Amino acid sequence: MNQRSSSDRPQRGRPARDRNASERSPRGGSPRERAGKPAQRGGSEWDRSGRDSAPRGRPERNPRDLRRSNLEERGRSPEIDEDVTGKELDREAARQLGTLNDTNRKWVAKHLVMAGRLIDIEPKLAFEHALAASRRGGRLAVVREAVGLTAYAAGNYDEALRELRTYRRISGDHTHLPVQADCLRGLGKPEKAVELAEDAEAKKLTGAARAEMAMVVAGAHQDLGDPASAASALEIPELSLERAFSFSPRLYAAYAGVLEQLGRTEEARRWQAHVAVAERALGVGAFEEPEIMDFDDDEDGGEPLPKVKDVL
Repeated sequence: MNQRSSSDRPQRGRPARDRNASERSPRGGSPRERAGKPAQRGGSEWDRSGRDSAPRGRPERNPRDLRRSNLEERGRSPEIDEDVTGKELDREAARQLGTLNDTNRKWVAKHLVMAGRLIDIEPKLAFEHALAASRRGGRLAVVREAVGLTAYAAGNYDEALRELRTYRRISGDHTHLPVQADCLRGLGKPEKAVELAEDAEAKKLTGAARAEMAMVVAGAHQDLGDPASAASALEIPELSLERAFSFSPRLYAAYAGVLEQLGRTEEARRWQAHVAVAERALGVGAFEEPEIMDFDDDEDGGEPLPKVKDVL
């Protein structure tokens, strides 16, 4: 499969949102590049993690259940951080978990919170947490969504596609159609990605979801060696210089890249120049404010500032 540009990644949803988590800008790159390698957790940090509070006995296995979380050779559930209570889930996720008994509800909730916490920094570990949640809550839409999105982040495109199809069937929600299309690209099936974009429900997407689908479809056309169709796919109402959205810098960059391929150099330069303009307006990319912390003692006699050893 041809290498994909860094601007056509659909923005991931959160499988389970931590109320304290900050919004992160989506990363670019091909599916394999975006999956990357998970960061290594140090031994001391891992030792401080909380133990899984669920009973160690495994639930009875259904041999007809072919999910990875139901395999005989599955490993133990990953550790849960001490500060996670399960109450960090958003209201809709918590409502869905209300159908579980008390033990399973608490166990599933904690693993969903961990999946949401880790998806951008350790996607493979986030996937393991989502699988752990799936063992006791696999019939719930929010759990299947978590498995699908973490599988996608970890580069397991076939599993992500299967789980997101199940989520779509259970919930009736079509938000993740762009992610499904990108999974098809990751599996080397760009023509199937284009075909999915012609789905009646995909045609109803608006706003960010339509922009994400447009970038995926444009990338699929580029994979197929058709930059003209890629340009047409990107020419949606959201491609506007009058107003910047969270996805606008990536959409502008994708369009500029396709125009460059078509030899429309002056137009390409114009759109590329607006990437920085949009980033500045949104405070993202090169204009994102860094998080700064002062570790020195407060010499004015006020509250002492944190030491490095207290933060790490």
